Amino acid sequence: MTKVQLSFKLSRPLEDADLRQIARVHAVFGILAVRVASSGDELFVEYDASRLTPKKSRERSPRTDFR
Repeated sequence: MTKVQLSFKLSRPLEDADLRQIARVHAVFGILAVRVASSGDELFVEYDASRLTPKKSRERSPRTDFR
């Protein structure tokens, strides 16, 4: 297993609905962890690179406005 961590700058503050989606993303095959920075402006996604590519990781991450 090759663990990779991506970070995404958020273009808007997270809302309660976003946080609920983030809590459910662990069910996606290959996603190992998702964290929100304490500042609230960045999202970290850790995934198994043997299962997901960076593009698929973005596609399967919670639907928020990240860049």
